Amino acid sequence: MKSQQRILGIVLIALIYGCKPSIETKTIGSIERLDSAINNIITKDAKVEVIAEGFEWTEGPLWIEDQKMLLFSDIPKNTVFKWTEEKGIETYLLPSGHTTTEPIGGEPGSNGLLLDDNGTLVLCQHGDRRLARMNATVDVQKAEYQTIADKYQGKRFNSPNDAAFYNGDFYLTDPPYGLAADSLKEISFQGVYRIAKDGTVNLLVDSLTRPNGIAFSPDHTKIYVANSDSDKARWYKYNMITDGTGNAAISGGSIFYDATSLTSSVKGLPDGLKVDDNGTIFASGPGGVFIFNPEGKLLGKIKLDEACSNTALSPDGKVLYITNDMYLLRVKLRK
Repeated sequence: MKSQQRILGIVLIALIYGCKPSIETKTIGSIERLDSAINNIITKDAKVEVIAEGFEWTEGPLWIEDQKMLLFSDIPKNTVFKWTEEKGIETYLLPSGHTTTEPIGGEPGSNGLLLDDNGTLVLCQHGDRRLARMNATVDVQKAEYQTIADKYQGKRFNSPNDAAFYNGDFYLTDPPYGLAADSLKEISFQGVYRIAKDGTVNLLVDSLTRPNGIAFSPDHTKIYVANSDSDKARWYKYNMITDGTGNAAISGGSIFYDATSLTSSVKGLPDGLKVDDNGTIFASGPGGVFIFNPEGKLLGKIKLDEACSNTALSPDGKVLYITNDMYLLRVKLRK
């Protein structure tokens, strides 16, 4: 009898726990569908999930497929965090952007994150005013860094913001956001640069007021640059030019999309962006994430109340990660 009672008790416990309601993931925002083509990109039942929160200002999301982890910067905290489905949030690098004892104001931490062709983590470091490579593999991280570039014509960068990598070269944007005051600037303009394999720094663009996010088209014939200026809140498109010897330049500089009219009514500016294998552009901007086709047609938006800083895609293009002020977000795209 006792044995039967014990078995019955176990069954009842299992039933009770089995019937407990599942914990629902917090969701925010909404998805605005402006063109039917958006339904081929984001499923009709997609939600904007909050997978972590409580940060100061999140930036630079980067999915590492081998480790099944998302890295991202919290710039004011001078920290790179790691998120995994299994463990949630963990500190990954501290310090991440300001590594010296030199007193600074402004925004000290890392911003954009990316991988080079060896799979090594590369960081845009505000505090140290450089593009740097982590001196460790991504699975055994260390807060030790090697400078890739920190000067143009002998003058220190402003505060490297975001970067893209192609054919051994880095393409870097350098607005002054990380500096406590413009008086600390050594370069009179805000540049977009190419950093060649041998470390040579070439100026590509000096006409943008606040160059920020940067990304290539899938065939690397176009490069998109966000301008985070409330008076000129735009994305620009440039043509990539190569001479067959490994040298590269850009030309054109046409306005891809102008969102200036929105900056007074919603939070955020054109910031980080990513491009998927089909050429679809996921660009953080005023009021959320703008989704464009390669021709610049706005297909839809992921509308968010807080300022959105950047995006990242999973390798299969099925998941979009978003850094959104104090939030880390996830949107499941096409199945």
